[in-house]
Amino acid sequence: MYSHEVDYKLYGDDMQFVEIELDPRETVIAEAGAMMMMDNNITMETIFGDGSQKSNSGGIWGALGGAAKRVITGESLFMTAFTNSGHEKQKVSFASPYPGKIIPIDLTSVGGKLICQKDAFLCAAKGVSIGIDFRKKISVGFFGGEGFILQKLEGDGLCFIHAGGTIIKKTLRAGERLKVDTGCLVAMTRDIHYDIKFVGGIKNTLFGGEGIFFATLTGPGDVWVQSLPFSRLASRVFASAPQAYGKQTGEGSILGSFGDLFER
Repeated sequence: MYSHEVDYKLYGDDMQFVEIELDPRETVIAEAGAMMMMDNNITMETIFGDGSQKSNSGGIWGALGGAAKRVITGESLFMTAFTNSGHEKQKVSFASPYPGKIIPIDLTSVGGKLICQKDAFLCAAKGVSIGIDFRKKISVGFFGGEGFILQKLEGDGLCFIHAGGTIIKKTLRAGERLKVDTGCLVAMTRDIHYDIKFVGGIKNTLFGGEGIFFATLTGPGDVWVQSLPFSRLASRVFASAPQAYGKQTGEGSILGSFGDLFER
């Protein structure tokens, strides 16, 4: 089964959305809740798995298996398929969930397979298979953190992944190695070797502030790295949030708690 050929346009800078144009009967699949807006003749259907031939080959058991894999990655049981049921071209748009960039990738240009973080996938042309990619080494399993369970996107169609902050693509030569914070890794091509390494040194471990493990990526292949993982953003927001039962601290007038008497 060949993937549907879709056209697209990206809008925005730091809070992007992608507008996908569908010919009649063309379909795009997306994470539940990613849709921003759609034309009148776009029909929406909730499906198990990803709707690809690989997912449907086993009938209901194959669909349930695909859904179970998505639960392991922490995603929803369901995906949503958007189909142009009209006779003219129609558009549907999907928004990024937090500040960052949307990266369009043609899977045929990366050997038909892309490995990405479990929450990076946004949407793809129907026919793209979304599965999981377990790391084989026990050290990766126990200490991989965000990089332990990765998604794999397979097929010959167009897919869109999302990452936080600024995104950089690094091309590694054969044997060339890159060390990356596990949360900053967004995606990599199929031939990249991925492993988890101990930072080393008691001072680095206790006082480095960068975690005690990092990912090592060995070429050949391409790697996409993000400057602001969502986990890092969330931890900073949580640390800055008021902790005294919802009261604001460190803000307001110089009256402080005396000012609160006049607000009651």
